[in-house]
Amino acid sequence: MLQINNKSVDKTNLQCLGILKNIYVDKNTLESQIEIILKTHPVISKEHLNAWLLKTISLIDLTTLSGDDTRSNVVRLCLKAANPISTSILKRLKLNDENKIRTAAVCVYPTRVADARDIIMKMGLTDTIKIASVATGFPSGLYPLESRLQEIKFAVENGATEIDVVLDRSLVLMGKWETLFNEVVQMRKACGKVHLKVILGVGELGSYENVYKASMVSMMAGADFIKTSTGKEAVNATLPVGLVMCRAIRNFYLTTGVKVGLKPAGGIKTAEDAVNWLVLVHSELGAEWLRPELFRIGASSLLDVIEKHLDKNVQS
Repeated sequence: MLQINNKSVDKTNLQCLGILKNIYVDKNTLESQIEIILKTHPVISKEHLNAWLLKTISLIDLTTLSGDDTRSNVVRLCLKAANPISTSILKRLKLNDENKIRTAAVCVYPTRVADARDIIMKMGLTDTIKIASVATGFPSGLYPLESRLQEIKFAVENGATEIDVVLDRSLVLMGKWETLFNEVVQMRKACGKVHLKVILGVGELGSYENVYKASMVSMMAGADFIKTSTGKEAVNATLPVGLVMCRAIRNFYLTTGVKVGLKPAGGIKTAEDAVNWLVLVHSELGAEWLRPELFRIGASSLLDVIEKHLDKNVQS
């Protein structure tokens, strides 16, 4: 038996629940539903847009995943996470230290986790800003399982409070669902009490049906979040994929009573992109999902774009 948030789930339930059978997603219907959702929930006024953008900032996993990352890069990242908006903009928005906005987390490679932990501890923000680390052979996932599990343990030992693991997409493409399930179970065990985010790599899964199945298998195996992409694929987070994943999350919740989070990452470049994701999640899963415990946006440049957008809004 597998324990998911104090609920026992038999591994054979992968088949018994029918989550891998009779799955069909119509592309045209999916895209038309996205259009309907966005038209039904327009964000028109500047005041409402500013509120959505400020909410977005509080949900960002501020990320640096470059080959030339150094401690100084991580210092800048953590300082930006702690102070994501300039003082002048905050004053014009009539915000102060009592309602201070910070990003939800910083996300780095395992070898930079200790740097992030050190900096965030010195700022006294360990209870406020989470430390996420990518792991398991990011971004391909094509490494021996044992080395991937060791990478998780290394990141956790160095202070990571969240682990973003990447699936071996070849297992999805070959339909090896039981193997995929067992791998994620072992990743869940290696994380211990640390939150597990499972990156599906949606741009390389081949179909919406595979996105749905990979989502369900990951959640059954113990994922706290399912994440769209590494940000390194040719196609990353798109709203139709997000709708498929939202439906999987909702169905999993209705089946098990367990709430799993969603993290889109990659390709979210504009303020409008970010707000559209919040609108999608609000309409499909409800306002309770729009908090850091259940929704994140993985981004590196988005924060600067949002800050410039807010600056323009409060000046005009």
